[in-house]
Amino acid sequence: MQNRVIIQNVYPEFNGGKYYIKRIPNQVVEVSADIFGDGHDAIRASIVYKKSGDVKWHEVFMQPEVNDVWRGSFIVEAEGFYEYKLEAWVDQLLNWHRGFKKKYADGQDMRTELMIGANFLEETAKLYPSSIAESIRQYATILGNFNQYHSAIEHVLSPNFEVLVEQYPYKRFVTTYAKNLRVRVGRPKELFSAWYEFFPRSTASEVGKHGTFKDAERIIPRVAELGFDVIYFPPIHPIGKVNRKGKNNATIAQPGEPGSCWAIGSDEGGHKAVLPELGTLDDFKHFVQEAAKYNIEVAMDIAFQAAPDHPWIKEHPEWFVWRPDGTIAYAENPPKKYQDIVPINFESSDWKNLWEELKSVFVYWLEQGVKIFRVDNPHTKAFRFWEWCIQEVQKEYPDAMFLSEAFTRPKVMAELAKLGYTQSYTYFTWRNTRKEMEEYMTEISKTASKEYFRPNFWPNTPDILAYELMNANANQFVKRFILAATLSSNYGMYGPAYEFMDNTPMGNGKEEYYNSEKYEIKVHDWSLRNRMTDIITRVNRIRKENTALQDTYNIHFTNTSNEQLMSFLKISADGRNIIWCIVNFDPEHTQAGMIEVPKQLLGVKSGQRLKLEELLLGETYFWSTESNYVELNPYRYPAHILRLSL
Repeated sequence: MQNRVIIQNVYPEFNGGKYYIKRIPNQVVEVSADIFGDGHDAIRASIVYKKSGDVKWHEVFMQPEVNDVWRGSFIVEAEGFYEYKLEAWVDQLLNWHRGFKKKYADGQDMRTELMIGANFLEETAKLYPSSIAESIRQYATILGNFNQYHSAIEHVLSPNFEVLVEQYPYKRFVTTYAKNLRVRVGRPKELFSAWYEFFPRSTASEVGKHGTFKDAERIIPRVAELGFDVIYFPPIHPIGKVNRKGKNNATIAQPGEPGSCWAIGSDEGGHKAVLPELGTLDDFKHFVQEAAKYNIEVAMDIAFQAAPDHPWIKEHPEWFVWRPDGTIAYAENPPKKYQDIVPINFESSDWKNLWEELKSVFVYWLEQGVKIFRVDNPHTKAFRFWEWCIQEVQKEYPDAMFLSEAFTRPKVMAELAKLGYTQSYTYFTWRNTRKEMEEYMTEISKTASKEYFRPNFWPNTPDILAYELMNANANQFVKRFILAATLSSNYGMYGPAYEFMDNTPMGNGKEEYYNSEKYEIKVHDWSLRNRMTDIITRVNRIRKENTALQDTYNIHFTNTSNEQLMSFLKISADGRNIIWCIVNFDPEHTQAGMIEVPKQLLGVKSGQRLKLEELLLGETYFWSTESNYVELNPYRYPAHILRLSL
């Protein structure tokens, strides 16, 4: 009860420390808190941290700012969990030292003050190992020798003594704030990745033929050429035969129609089986191995739902909802019915066995070499399940990544991210104007959500043909791609629909593709190269070569004179790599305007000349440090990606 310092409003801390924050190796964790004590005595504060499982704690001192706010930071070096706490105390040695300098400047006799200081030094020495304690005691001896009065004063006023007081504080009656504050340090791909989604069943070279994993292997070099490092497959499991959907989501499938691969399960197996038309499990594993040769990982779609003929329904009927007439309850979003899908009942009395079975699905595919999962509609499953499942899976497989496909309310999306999802789908798809985009990027990169919410920007998905892309020209597709790939360090696209610029909507106001690949097999000309594939290749190469684009949270928007032009900078953590992007939001017309240079942010002075390399065009520009004229013709490139040299 003798500790006199209060620690409040610690940041980052979520739900009393229940949820951890996220980093990758060698990133900084910045911590702040309100720290104050009674009276006017000198206060010190520090962050004490360690990697979970280690014995030794490390300490970094915090620094005071205005209004009793203190800040400090530490670097997490390795993957795994770190834990940290805050300590604060009244430092009587520092308090004495500050008073000593003021009293000496006032011309007071310092003999008694030297004795007090010697006593504090003796007490301080007891807190440290012998090698450090000896140096502290040497100063105590000097201060206690009245025959060397003036020499003792010189020692107290010396820079070396200042350093000693700073580095070896007198810790007594310490207030400790330790509420299970944790950092999960994941692998670098959690922060920087480029996903390419395609249907393996659409990789055959002949019309009317079902593609296989072996056919899909032919596509790997193309995906690598484009510069992606994740291939994402929609579900590869057996597709339900009961109530199978037909072309364009028709209620009844015609003979030979493959159905939606999200209607999982049949007499051929469930979530741990492979659709026979795609090949065997060994074929799938071989695909994963072949992709790895190109430094590409395979992401699987995990959709926890069942077709009406899924084996789970016969083996575990208690995991589903049954209606009074004895029929099973299909998925519904009234008045819509999804007769080919049956939702899982997370209120089942047999929930423990249900949870274990669902977790085992992830474990099974991890054992086959898959480490990345895109989870379908996680917001329609129990939060408590995800919290438990992701934690349990990552205990055994810490490299496992989970992408949340939850296009839902903001607080629900945030909760899933807090519970452990590595990355999250976002509202990028529906942010169309410059103002909307800047506001959304500021929300996800400059608020508390940046500590746990890792956005993954998708301009399209098999479910979503965004309104802005419907019947749009090529410039619109190029613009949306460049925005996704430069604003966010994680992005993905559903191809080849995107690079071939499929823009025909279902109609009736629906954000859906006409003749959607969800319900039919397509035949694509995978050899086709066009303007879009060229830009994808260039931008992915630029992303890999410039660390500033490998972070989402380092964005800084700058002023422009034209509302159709958006300007933003991204600066790497070490300040050595600066990327400046300017985007024309008008896909039809050339737009021009003046772009302001943020001199304070860049640390430049008026009159300096800035050198910028245009990475898309290979051109070099020289700008002033005030404002510069920019003109963007969307039929050439709707954006500049500039590398700034200072």
